[in-house]
Amino acid sequence: MAKLGLIFGDQLNLDHAVLAALDPSKDRLLMGELADEASYVDHHIQKIMLVFSAMRHFARELNEQGWRLDYHRFAAGSEIRSFTDLLRAGLEGRDIDEVVVSWPGEWRVLEQVRAWERELGVPVTVLPDTRFLCPLEDFEGWAKGRKQLRMELFYRQMRRKTGYLMDGDEPVDGQWNFDKDNRKRWPGEPAPPEPMHFQPDEVVQEVVGDLAGVIEGFGEAEGFDWPVTRAQARRALTHFIDKALPLFGDYQDAMHDEQDYLFHSRISSSLNLGLLSVGEACDAAESAWRSGSAPINAVEGFIRQIIGWREYVRGIYWMKMPDYAERNALGNDQPLPGWYWTGRTRMHCLRSTIEATRRNGYAHHIQRLMVTGNFALLLGVIPKEICDWYLAVYTDAYDWVELPNTLGMVMHADDGLLASKPYAASGKYIDRMSNYCKGCAYSVKETVGEQACPFNALYWDFLIRHRERFEANHRMRMMYRNVDRKSSEEVEAIQARARWIKGNIEAV
Repeated sequence: MAKLGLIFGDQLNLDHAVLAALDPSKDRLLMGELADEASYVDHHIQKIMLVFSAMRHFARELNEQGWRLDYHRFAAGSEIRSFTDLLRAGLEGRDIDEVVVSWPGEWRVLEQVRAWERELGVPVTVLPDTRFLCPLEDFEGWAKGRKQLRMELFYRQMRRKTGYLMDGDEPVDGQWNFDKDNRKRWPGEPAPPEPMHFQPDEVVQEVVGDLAGVIEGFGEAEGFDWPVTRAQARRALTHFIDKALPLFGDYQDAMHDEQDYLFHSRISSSLNLGLLSVGEACDAAESAWRSGSAPINAVEGFIRQIIGWREYVRGIYWMKMPDYAERNALGNDQPLPGWYWTGRTRMHCLRSTIEATRRNGYAHHIQRLMVTGNFALLLGVIPKEICDWYLAVYTDAYDWVELPNTLGMVMHADDGLLASKPYAASGKYIDRMSNYCKGCAYSVKETVGEQACPFNALYWDFLIRHRERFEANHRMRMMYRNVDRKSSEEVEAIQARARWIKGNIEAV
């Protein structure tokens, strides 16, 4: 009798709870490239390439370490489509007394896991996912009794727990958060470093061959340059720390139509696959500050995204699912515009961001929040449709991280559970933080009329439509004072322009 450990495709780390619980001399491992996982949303083709390639490399690593591994490669027409199919095939003809897995990254997968004992007649043990610093029960303990679950308070607890950027029980330099120092527009210099590119190796090329003509996916396969091994991921981290981290803080909110990455790291896909650990990333950043090679605002902002926001949204996801996914607090009813998939819109900021996403499977957090997300919020897009889009188009997207970010932070569909106010903004914000407006068919200085930036009328219309909900919010009082300065004629013209945009959205 032996145990069978199933390794999910986004848990590609040797410091894995399942590996620690099994004995390679008598137990077996199981992995699989599954059609259902590649198609449940219209994934970016580079994401499928990345996950399958990284899985194959990890499988080699497991074999080299002496593990007995059954590995199912993607094949068109295979009857093994789901994790349940994979496990059923792995159990066939073997005396297995226990199946062991680590906590998955998506609710729909957990539902499969919870059905295995009943469907397959084998005991199943689900271990914690040790890639994260905050166990789920600890997050629930922190959240218990709190009316508002603010990330900043959770982040401070995580700083004390980990000791990052701490002087005893207090933050170094006397400040927890340097976000106010991280909102500069990039003036065009200094030039950002080229991100580290990795040429597709023979494994990636094999995956491309297996996918050809079977799965098209969103976006473009050409230009794939993601790290697919732990060694490559560590090189990418070192490159970022040395070349880009010093200016990451200043320009982390900046956008530019000729710079797809600016000073961002591109390591989120490696973190979310397990190729990099949280400790590696944060240790490297803190060491850069302590050695004087990177300023505190850059290092604090980077660490906050990892031990603060990343751990926080995972805690929210697992504490609030599955009902969380159905929330629509603002009553949105607009379908997602078709050009979110093609980029064929006259709005330069959206066109540039979506085209870059099609090329790279990537956009940084402000492009996601304040361009594609902000427009969906103002337009009133159905939350599920924009959530599915975000899950599909990015190489780093998994439901645990994507859903709270999109449904809560972007769409405010959770009625303020994550964010104390909606991140709604007119075209002025985009103009302030980017060069997008200079190349646009619309005028960012106009609110009504055929040439007016669509963000502007939709922004004021959003505030007017949701006044009863938001006017008492102390963070939005200035916005509503500005609404009150508008005459009834201006309000009528704004609402008419907003109605026209919604009625003609595919031509905007």
